[in-house]
Amino acid sequence: MEKNQYLDMFIDESKEHLQAMNDNLLKLENDPGNVAIVNEIFRSAHTLKGMAATMGYEDLASLTHIMENVLDGIRNHKITVTTEILDVVFESVDDLEAMVFSIASGGDGKRDVTKVVALLEKIEKGEHLSGLLNVQEIASTQEVTYAAFGSTTEKYDDFEVTVLSQATEQGFNANQVKISLREDCILKAARVFMVFEVLEQIGEIIKSTPPVDALEEENFDYEFIVTLITKESSDDVRNRILKVSEVENVDVKNIDLEAHKHALNSDNNQSSEHDSNILHESSKNESDGTDSNKQEVKVNNPTSKTIRVNIERLDILMNLFEELVIDRGRLEQIARDLKSSELTETVEHMSRISGDLQNIILNMRMVPVEQVFNRFPKMVRGLAKDLKKKVNLEIIGAETELDRTVIDEIGDPLVHLLRNSIDHGVETPEKRFNDGKSDEGNITLKAYHSGNHVFIEVSDDGAGINRDKVLKKAISSGVVSKENEKNLTDKQVYELLFASGLSTADEITDVSGRGVGLDVVKNKIESLGGNVTVDSILGEGTTFSIQLPLTLSIISVMLVEVQSEKYAIPLSSIIETAIVKDEDILAAHNQKVIDFRGSVVPLINLTDFFDVPKTRQQDAYHSIVIVRKGARMAGLVVDSFIGQQEIVLKSLGNYLTNVFAISGATILGDGQVALIVDCNALIK
Repeated sequence: MEKNQYLDMFIDESKEHLQAMNDNLLKLENDPGNVAIVNEIFRSAHTLKGMAATMGYEDLASLTHIMENVLDGIRNHKITVTTEILDVVFESVDDLEAMVFSIASGGDGKRDVTKVVALLEKIEKGEHLSGLLNVQEIASTQEVTYAAFGSTTEKYDDFEVTVLSQATEQGFNANQVKISLREDCILKAARVFMVFEVLEQIGEIIKSTPPVDALEEENFDYEFIVTLITKESSDDVRNRILKVSEVENVDVKNIDLEAHKHALNSDNNQSSEHDSNILHESSKNESDGTDSNKQEVKVNNPTSKTIRVNIERLDILMNLFEELVIDRGRLEQIARDLKSSELTETVEHMSRISGDLQNIILNMRMVPVEQVFNRFPKMVRGLAKDLKKKVNLEIIGAETELDRTVIDEIGDPLVHLLRNSIDHGVETPEKRFNDGKSDEGNITLKAYHSGNHVFIEVSDDGAGINRDKVLKKAISSGVVSKENEKNLTDKQVYELLFASGLSTADEITDVSGRGVGLDVVKNKIESLGGNVTVDSILGEGTTFSIQLPLTLSIISVMLVEVQSEKYAIPLSSIIETAIVKDEDILAAHNQKVIDFRGSVVPLINLTDFFDVPKTRQQDAYHSIVIVRKGARMAGLVVDSFIGQQEIVLKSLGNYLTNVFAISGATILGDGQVALIVDCNALIK
């Protein structure tokens, strides 16, 4: 039986437990005396350890086990929570994350954790801290615990029960094998190794009690339990193990999975009942006017059913549907040409159904931005400590959903904006105090829907943007000429921060001065079909606002003709269309322009720009599409408008990379290929 069958499930669940540990550690730092939070962290760590041991990732299991000892000391009030201790625990969680990501990328999950293990062991031993168990007491506690395992029945967590259930469904036997060594056995670890060798030849070991590291160190009496998945009979398993010398007795029992599932449900119900009592007590205290720790209770609705689906399957489903959209456009074209009422009715009905199907598929691919936002509180904590600042991060609208293709790309830009807010925006506690502010700075990360877009805002209550400082830097960097500085509005000056190579940092730190400016953020967001703006009030704070499309795969466009070729212009970039006479076209600095509602808008003739073969005579009237990128506009000169249409965005493939001002292509209803114009690149 291959462990690869369970690898995806292991990786997904490990990431969930690591995220839960990070979230709860941040809560614990703010509320060090709350044992309920410590229990949650311990539960996540314990489950992760069990899963790692089951899958054979011993480094992962060992580090989690050592971290568990520290958590156990905290919840038993033998270790007092301090920022220094939490720093070490956070570091160990970072190492666990690195191991899981190594496994996810095909690695072995091994990592040098000598430093963090030494620190955890120091905390566990009570070095430089008071009121802890000493090394001998801890060792003796472990001896007693492991010695007691021999007489108990094995318990399994959710993950292990799932693995055993799936194995039995595939025709394997799930056995609990209790092995007793003779009391005069000298090399217990060697006998255990030989038993494991025999078992691995006939099946797969899911779990051992005591754990493998305790068995290797002979930290047990003379009995141990092994959970084995095999297709061999109980008698065969018993006889094979008895061939190992100094094995006195072997007891093989078939595991009653239903009983274990029932026990798990009972534990969960008791836990829910406990949470309910806490919530009831909390409500009672609030009504009495007394102070109480608020606890968020997660209720599992038994009627809701969910299923994990590999994202690649959704991608395949989306690709198939995109082909359907192309065929739908073709049928609509045929129906118009034939003017058949029956065909038209059928096509209209099919269009309505496929439209509903499109919405369902797009919703299936929607992912809460919480998946990206969750990693930021720990990052903000670390950066604030490095820069000796006090920062509180507030997250609003984490449940807002975006297409996973967009979600995958927005992490890095948001990281940079948050780093920028902490480094450039929020002042030091001393300066904030002198300015009459709270010594703790506030950063808000907010997401919300508006129309067919999602907006994400990163705002701080820091120093704001110094207009004169930005202008001075922009002039010295050659971004703006000395003559134009007086004509710029505050908004336009703030936008200069997105210019390439412009940094206003007074000194280079680990956070700033890395050669990566806000221009990279802007380019990334615009490559996703969005835009980013900035607003600020000196002394009060700064807000960066990102606008993103809900999805990137199916977009609404205006189809236009340029000579005999067809092009698609995304509706999200279009302000309006217009017909302009020859005499309304002016010239300024060797550039043709028009006066559009009081603004001078440059014209770009797509025939010349894309070098399209000329098949039409020049007309006295020109069809123009006014497009924008942020505050800048341009007029695209085309030959005629075809109309609005939903199209499937296809990449140009590996052979046509870096084609300027073309973001992709689509297949139209008549089978023609239309190139999709990248208005952001054109205006740039």
